[in-house]
Amino acid sequence: MPLIPYALTRPFLFGLDPEHAHELTLDAIARLQNTPLQCLWSGSRVSDPVTVAGLRFPNRIGLAAGLDKNGRCIDGLGAMGFGFIEVGTVTPKGQPGNDKPRMFRLPQANALINRLGFNNEGLQSFIANVKRAHSFRAAGGVLGLNIGKNAATPIENAADDYLLGLEGVHPHADYITVNISSPNTKNLRALQSDEALDALLGTLQRRKQQLDTQSGKRVPMFVKIAPDLEEDQVTVIAKTLTANGIDGVIATNTTIARDKVQGLAHAEEMGGLSGAPVFEASNRVIRLLRAALPAGYPIIGVGGVLSGEDARAKIAAGADLVQVYTGLIYKGPALVNDCAKALARR
Repeated sequence: MPLIPYALTRPFLFGLDPEHAHELTLDAIARLQNTPLQCLWSGSRVSDPVTVAGLRFPNRIGLAAGLDKNGRCIDGLGAMGFGFIEVGTVTPKGQPGNDKPRMFRLPQANALINRLGFNNEGLQSFIANVKRAHSFRAAGGVLGLNIGKNAATPIENAADDYLLGLEGVHPHADYITVNISSPNTKNLRALQSDEALDALLGTLQRRKQQLDTQSGKRVPMFVKIAPDLEEDQVTVIAKTLTANGIDGVIATNTTIARDKVQGLAHAEEMGGLSGAPVFEASNRVIRLLRAALPAGYPIIGVGGVLSGEDARAKIAAGADLVQVYTGLIYKGPALVNDCAKALARR
């Protein structure tokens, strides 16, 4: 268990602007990871090994992309007991993202709204940070690297950015995630349509196979999709994923829906809503995917996990692995252990 209970630090962090609190926390983890002071937040890793997409995961609980966009804190975050960590989204060129303020808490709903817009330092800095991480992977942790496109790149040229990202992260990733579902980059979700998705994934898969052959290392590729999809859209996506030999799917990203938070402060802010309000929407998409995909096709479930029971519900819906993000902000590092134990007792 962490040396300092999160209940003592949360009031201080929640008294700050959300993005400032986020950066302050990451700065502290980056400085103190792999030092004795890591005990302030570290927890033991639950052993519940499972093989998914050819990778051996120490347990089924992972960190979703978006929390550590630049890959600065892989070892420190991994010390919380995660079986896998996903960092990014990284774009080929560094970019500042959208104007501030761009992150908002909705405490009554255990939720966040963000419109960060893929703010990150760019591929070169990201890879340097990933290469510096060592203890998490040395202990068997699995590392996913999440790639996206620059805001300034026209949507018709999106594949160029994804190819640059793929080529850059391939040597350093255990798996790669193609993020086509953030609501905060203009037109990005259009890539989830059938023809656009088929063209993009076909291009990326051909290049990945070349990289796999050249390196002698097969790196699975996942696609992250939105919760705001109709049943027929999910069915088309499932067919497109399998037709292009994609290894798995992550369901889901944040939602643009606001029906679960109507009347709350900040509820009408533009951006993606995460946390408890997206829980059922995510589970709906997971169930649709499980019904539409071949038996055993890997699904990572993410969205609204704030307890071990929530994690179990993701597995019951059809997920093989579970990721957390907003729940970690509201519940603290102990959530990782709680979820991993709940799944180990399934």
